[in-house]
Amino acid sequence: MNAPAAARAGAPTLIGSVQRALRLLEAVGSHRNGASAKQLAREAGLPLATTYHLLRTLAHEGYLHRENGVFRLGASVPLLARDEALQNRRSKIVETLRSLCDRLGAPVYFAVYRDGEIELVSVADSPQTPAVEEWVDFRTTGHAHAIGQCLLSQLDAAARRDHLDRHPVFALTAHSVRSEGALLTRLAALDRTARDPLRPVIERQEYVLGTVCAALPMTVGATPAAMAISVPHDKEERLLPTVERLRREISTLLTSGTFSISM
Repeated sequence: MNAPAAARAGAPTLIGSVQRALRLLEAVGSHRNGASAKQLAREAGLPLATTYHLLRTLAHEGYLHRENGVFRLGASVPLLARDEALQNRRSKIVETLRSLCDRLGAPVYFAVYRDGEIELVSVADSPQTPAVEEWVDFRTTGHAHAIGQCLLSQLDAAARRDHLDRHPVFALTAHSVRSEGALLTRLAALDRTARDPLRPVIERQEYVLGTVCAALPMTVGATPAAMAISVPHDKEERLLPTVERLRREISTLLTSGTFSISM
């Protein structure tokens, strides 16, 4: 193998057009009032024809905006930082749940209600304490599991009505709630204006046989959210003590401001 080939083999694969486009974005970002194509070509060290081609592409994708012959950063640029911040928040959630799972000795679930649907954001478990298998879509079975019931209890009457119209109540097991009326009665009993806003929602073998679950509301901002745990039915005596520990952990997280549900 000759020297140039060896160098290529040991070097990372770099996409030249991407490098040039990034240099142009950096050059544009250094000019608050924008800059012309010729000025940007000089600063980025690129041929003018290449610069025009890249500028047109970047403008088409929304990363640049051309006005009166000068280029400024476009509306898509902030999305890059937003996506990075989103990943950071999700990583923080994963780390928090993993730590809680280790301390509680039980799988921990975190979910939100967004755009009319239940979204299971993250789950932390271990070989010794496996999570519940999602054998029927969590989004359509909110009436049958603790997470869903906890989220539905945080909705207003109109949003709850809309959800149940799209995802009707049906029995998954012999222990499941069997009618919409019975579910609404149960949800009405979960008074979130009571003195105990972190009252747990308990579900016993309603989603899957052999498992009992408890969920707690996360009262942060306008997005309904819930954190939950599950234990095997034959170890149900662990459920209430463990969810009480989770309640204290949630209070600490919310008070310290170290946990964000904004995504």
